[in-house]
Amino acid sequence: MSEIKDTQQHPKVEISVKNFGPIAEANIDLRPLTVFVGPSNTGKTYFATLIYALHGAFNGLFHSSLLPPFKFRGMDILNELMTGLTASEEEIQEILDKLDMDERPFRLSDLPEEIRQTLGTIIKDTDFFREELQDELRNCFNLNSISQLMRLTGKQRNETTVLLKIGEKAQEYLNISMRISKSGVNLNNLTSLNISSYNDIVLLPNECSASGRLLDNIVSIRSFSYPEEHSRYYLPAARSSIMQSHRIIASSLVKQATQAGVRRSSQFPTIPGVIADFMEKIILYEEKTDFEFDFDEKMQDPAEILESDVLAGRILLKSTPSGYPDFYYRPQGVEEDIHLSQASSMVSELAPLVLFLRNLVYSGDILIIEEPEAHLHPGAQADMAVVLARLVRAGVRVIVTTHSDWLLEEIGNLILEGLLAEETDEPASWLLPEEVGAWHFQKDEPVKEIAFDTRVGISPKDFEDVAEGLYNRSVNLQQRFEKKKGGDERESS
Repeated sequence: MSEIKDTQQHPKVEISVKNFGPIAEANIDLRPLTVFVGPSNTGKTYFATLIYALHGAFNGLFHSSLLPPFKFRGMDILNELMTGLTASEEEIQEILDKLDMDERPFRLSDLPEEIRQTLGTIIKDTDFFREELQDELRNCFNLNSISQLMRLTGKQRNETTVLLKIGEKAQEYLNISMRISKSGVNLNNLTSLNISSYNDIVLLPNECSASGRLLDNIVSIRSFSYPEEHSRYYLPAARSSIMQSHRIIASSLVKQATQAGVRRSSQFPTIPGVIADFMEKIILYEEKTDFEFDFDEKMQDPAEILESDVLAGRILLKSTPSGYPDFYYRPQGVEEDIHLSQASSMVSELAPLVLFLRNLVYSGDILIIEEPEAHLHPGAQADMAVVLARLVRAGVRVIVTTHSDWLLEEIGNLILEGLLAEETDEPASWLLPEEVGAWHFQKDEPVKEIAFDTRVGISPKDFEDVAEGLYNRSVNLQQRFEKKKGGDERESS
């Protein structure tokens, strides 16, 4: 396989929770493809939502070569940095101008000692992070109180703990311990970085005008390339109904926003932030031209596979007088377009994924998909596994929740394909064992990793138990039927 060495390099992200919602305990490290499996109501969506919230709270720390505290609330940090310094305004301005105009990266060790010491204090200040994290958790989980995240056992809510570690190779960038109680979120051990490591931090030259100064600089570690901002996307399980009714939802929201709407409704209903973000992207969706952004060809291949191999048609966008986009489906070999509300549930289920890949998702982004197999024939579920592998090869970090044995079986086949390392001219859809993490969620039990096996692939025990139970029941019923049939024949003779 010509591309076998092109494995995707992501920073190591490890998230541990205890007494978190329905989850008793879990210690999960995110791989290029992370799969959550298990019965309903065991915490798969809860954990996926937590990942989305953490990514939003600590913007940028799921991708490589970035020091998260500087990507987080950069303006607040720099305002604090420039407050109370004894250095003269001319000295500070000279440093800022050098950062803006110098063509080479500027090391933190070049800054005056006072600024470096102040910077160290700011990095250790957890107030910047606590409020942002609490806001993200409330928003994503649609909570009135953070304490609702605490796991309820018997009549008591047990204290919840969350541990987040970010690293790259032997370097640990971030180590955050969070304790959730009735009073809110407490953060401990915010970062493992210390003053002695600051000589390795590099401030990149500003590409903006001098008026932007340091505020527009990005801090990286041992990196001389301009790091890119990476985004998060969440496709909820309710996406099919949203796609079929998004214009009605948008119109309703507009009416509710008027004074008359407010008077009619004493309390405006709320929805989880992950669903609201998805709805916003659909309602405001636009197809940009090649002149408006750099075209990411790697994302077009998975989108084309979905349309040609699974949907057997194209997803089309048409403008409307109201300004909201409207979506249609054009089957292969047919000139007439079908409104998405009249298309099959499979089409409306996969349409948002096609749209996201075509226009929103880039290499380096994180994409969370709940039940990608929903409304799909078993053969199409296997095709979906190939699409997920293509996304991994394109550099997207993918997280899915699933109940599909067919999807897992094909993921196992793709891992075997990667291990065979055969030459092929086909677009890369192979996976490697270290790129895939499958995690088994069960009620009132710790989440456990499902190890890949070359003979059985990725096979959750409860799937095997269900299959064995159905087989035994079928054999028993057949035996009883044959016995009854023989008795009836003897009586009739």
